[in-house]
Amino acid sequence: MPILGIESVVYGVEDLALCNRFWADYGLIRSDDGADDGPSEWTLPSGSRMIMRGIDDPSLPPTYFPGSGVRECFLGVDTAEALERLVAKVAVDREVRRDGDGTAHFLDPDGNPMGLRVWNKRPVMCRPDPVNAPDNILRLNQHRKWRARAMPRTINHIVYFSDDYVSSYEFYRDRLGFRMTDHSKANGIFARADGTYEHHTIFWLTTQHPGTRGKRGYAHIAFGLEDIDEVMVGANYMTDHGWAHERPFAPALNRHRISSAMYYYFPCPAGGDAEYHADTDYLDDGWIPRVWEMMFGAAVWQTDSPGFFGDRGITWDVALDPEEASLEAWRDFGKADRK
Repeated sequence: MPILGIESVVYGVEDLALCNRFWADYGLIRSDDGADDGPSEWTLPSGSRMIMRGIDDPSLPPTYFPGSGVRECFLGVDTAEALERLVAKVAVDREVRRDGDGTAHFLDPDGNPMGLRVWNKRPVMCRPDPVNAPDNILRLNQHRKWRARAMPRTINHIVYFSDDYVSSYEFYRDRLGFRMTDHSKANGIFARADGTYEHHTIFWLTTQHPGTRGKRGYAHIAFGLEDIDEVMVGANYMTDHGWAHERPFAPALNRHRISSAMYYYFPCPAGGDAEYHADTDYLDDGWIPRVWEMMFGAAVWQTDSPGFFGDRGITWDVALDPEEASLEAWRDFGKADRK
């Protein structure tokens, strides 16, 4: 299991002071001693890092999208030997630049700067409270934890826009060992790195998505929390500190049917959205990929109904897809409107 997940993400941002205040309120722990309005580094309990740089910092890779956002994402590899095997596969048809410590840099099929480096991922401790129900008492004479705020422990996944989400996934599958977990038709592919159990490490979202049509680059990043209480305490803390959660095309709080995860989005001054993420599905290689109708897979519930829970109904459309047979029909989907 060579790729253990997301080791670090490097942002280029327009307002370092604002971004540093956002991440401090969000619950990340700063791991450098820089100025409030200067470049910063934030380290999660798992060892994953969030790195903020000024948008014109010369150390950043070139960008192909406007404004703030992720400028490079590094995947953590378990051993130096595994790193070299992965680099050899990536280098078949693209330039790979190496640092003195062995870190490898390359561009993926969508033009996103990506990296590979050896990572000593740290274990994290989570002890969510048992959930009671009338005929299933798991917490007797014991109240739930009283939380003051959220403390993200992991980076669970990152999302990128893609003109051809099928080919993008196939690159990561064939070169880096990713496994497809679910395919949301006309929407995108969820895939996990082979050394993780989270439902997905990367989601490639079509540039034809109705809420974000034509966007390029980075969409959002998800941080793992313990349970729904931590999600909502964190959300309340952020709102109380002046951060807006309104988004133009979806409410802040939802639960996916795909992945089962409950999540809460905040628009982020560093670019895209920051996602509190809890109670996702955890998978191994015994999992069989599925293919979904987009809206059916999107939500079990939302804080504001999307309209398909009433008279319109939902198309209960999901099937197993062990051979990834559903992908070919959606190749190049983002490059032209499908009638």
